[in-house]
Amino acid sequence: MEAGRLKAVRWGLLALFVALVAYAHWWYGIRHHFYDLKIYRQAIDWWLDGHDLYTFTKPDDTQGALGFTYPPFGAMVLVPFALLAKNAAVTVYAVIAIAGLLVTTYWLVAPVARRHGWSLPFVLILSTVVFSTLEPVRETFSFGQINVLLIVLILADLLILLPRGSRWAGVLIGLAAAIKLTPAIFIVYLLVSRRYRAGITAIVSAAAATLLAAAVAPRASWDFWSDTLWKGDGIGNKAYIPNQSLRGLLARYDAPGWLWVLLVLAVVAAGLWRARRAALAGDELVGLTIAGFVGCLASPISWIHHFYWFVPAIVVLVDVGRRWLAALIAVTVGVGMVSLYDQGLPVDPWGEGILGFFIENWYTLLALALLFVLPIRRVDEESRSGGAPAAEVATVR
Repeated sequence: MEAGRLKAVRWGLLALFVALVAYAHWWYGIRHHFYDLKIYRQAIDWWLDGHDLYTFTKPDDTQGALGFTYPPFGAMVLVPFALLAKNAAVTVYAVIAIAGLLVTTYWLVAPVARRHGWSLPFVLILSTVVFSTLEPVRETFSFGQINVLLIVLILADLLILLPRGSRWAGVLIGLAAAIKLTPAIFIVYLLVSRRYRAGITAIVSAAAATLLAAAVAPRASWDFWSDTLWKGDGIGNKAYIPNQSLRGLLARYDAPGWLWVLLVLAVVAAGLWRARRAALAGDELVGLTIAGFVGCLASPISWIHHFYWFVPAIVVLVDVGRRWLAALIAVTVGVGMVSLYDQGLPVDPWGEGILGFFIENWYTLLALALLFVLPIRRVDEESRSGGAPAAEVATVR
């Protein structure tokens, strides 16, 4: 009777929490009004009307002008959104985004819930709602960003196909890299962690998709690979505060370019070394999380919505019992300190002294810290499938 009452209380509190978060989302609104989805649609319309894809530009009040910067295969994937009416495109995107969040959250938390003997429905609902409040997830949805599809492809490959020994492992990462270049870091991750077959499969998959795009759109492919990729026009201002890569941090302080190169080399080497250790210890979740942070930090441009990797980092910290740290990260990332700073809230200006430095570069610094302190768990096959008790998942120093 007492157990039943406690269960009812827990579910009641969860229902209240869900209602509060739903109200907060309603109050916050779709802040960016699917801005990136609009750019995708307008760029593809421009292309389908017979213009050169990479000559498209959209005036932007903050950054002057933005263009289409993804490879031609990414443009092909986005064509259906341009063919749909505006409201239909937004609806389809919203369904894909919500389904993507639910599915990826299930992949992340289900093994942890089973290992600890927690109620999977309860944990799944709680986790999905919490993750929906994190700024990278909110920004992805609000901008209408394609990142939600890329995350599904990457996690499906690394958490589903690869552990099952599927010969198709690597295909989805290759497709993600052909859509948008930044997921290519996961091809490097596969190779340095000795999953050579999956890594080569990913390379072949990316090459095949790229060649398909070249066959369908030879002019756009030539323009992108010979010109647009190297110029970097239309991506945005590197010093803009929402750019939380190492390049963004240094650009805000007018640091020399050689310093960025040195820091990137150091971060890539150290990060991939730790990611490799995690993969070889059987901890795929930590390995892919670190690899994701490496990609964000090393890229010249990494907007706030690129930092999805705080989500699996929180899952790992909860799993190893460091729930206070997971909660701290969830709160600070959820509040969106970088966006608050960028808008001059709640104090104007914040950009004076050490406080401004930490706040305007918060995601960069937090990602750097997690790169080195995220615990690596030694997880055996039984434990990964959810059959072993939590105590059998040990951390590796």
